Amino acid sequence: MTQTKRRSTADAPKVRRGDGDPPGRIGSWEPVALAGEGSLSLVYCARPADALPDRSPCYALKMLRPEWCDHPWAVQLLQREALVGRSISHPHLVSVLAANVTAPPRFLIMPWLEGSTLQAHLAAARPIDLPTALGIVRQVAQALEPLAAAGWMHGDVKPGNIFISPEGHVTLLDLGFARRSHETGSAADRYVVGTCSYMAPELITSTLRADIRSDIYSLGAVLFELLSGRPPFDGRTLAELAGRHKQAAPPNLASLAAHLPPEVVRLVHQMLAKDPLRRPDGPDELVQRLTRLEIAMFSERVLV
Repeated sequence: MTQTKRRSTADAPKVRRGDGDPPGRIGSWEPVALAGEGSLSLVYCARPADALPDRSPCYALKMLRPEWCDHPWAVQLLQREALVGRSISHPHLVSVLAANVTAPPRFLIMPWLEGSTLQAHLAAARPIDLPTALGIVRQVAQALEPLAAAGWMHGDVKPGNIFISPEGHVTLLDLGFARRSHETGSAADRYVVGTCSYMAPELITSTLRADIRSDIYSLGAVLFELLSGRPPFDGRTLAELAGRHKQAAPPNLASLAAHLPPEVVRLVHQMLAKDPLRRPDGPDELVQRLTRLEIAMFSERVLV
């Protein structure tokens, strides 16, 4: 569970080697081993400091790297993640059990999750069949339901933030970019690192107000990739990629994956509509439609 990277590192402090060594006691927690890292944070498997030495660590401790611990933007991300993660509880949404975000060391405590991200699955070229792909996306949509009900959007739905257990349970990670539907601004107001392959057009420009339907667009881009083997848009530069999200129509999914049922193709293209009003109205509707498709796919398997 590494920190989402969305900033250019041109003005970022340089990362020092050796930061991954487990620190000593942090508050009432004992980090045991480094489990993951990002440009802003380190994640350790941890246990309560007063636990018996032979007790297995069963928590994730996410802390800002020392060079970021007083950076206003990084601190704001961690504080936002703590706020949302502690106020909204759902089986498919990462929970924040405890937090210290007011002074260094700034950290969050979350349940320990077994498994790997969807990004790792895609990088390993592991095959994902249609029913499984629909089930993964449906569980992410279920995680969006309580966010929408509380007036939030996730803001960073992508394969790297979709965690899958060995049993197939999906957890949506990284709440640092969550935002209220009435908040304004665009991606230009934030640092962008890596890719905007899943970013809704209204997150790139401030012309349209972003809301939970922006997450539905991002989830549509994820589903497009799961079904076709590639994101809906690519580009040699971030500017080119952003421009295609804003103006270009995605490739016809049916031409890339001819085996897909028309209703699946139709749903994906609706999720990727440029106009938020043309997308599914919210995660509730999306969950219902995905569930119907899953049932239909299961029925076909039984009849074959």
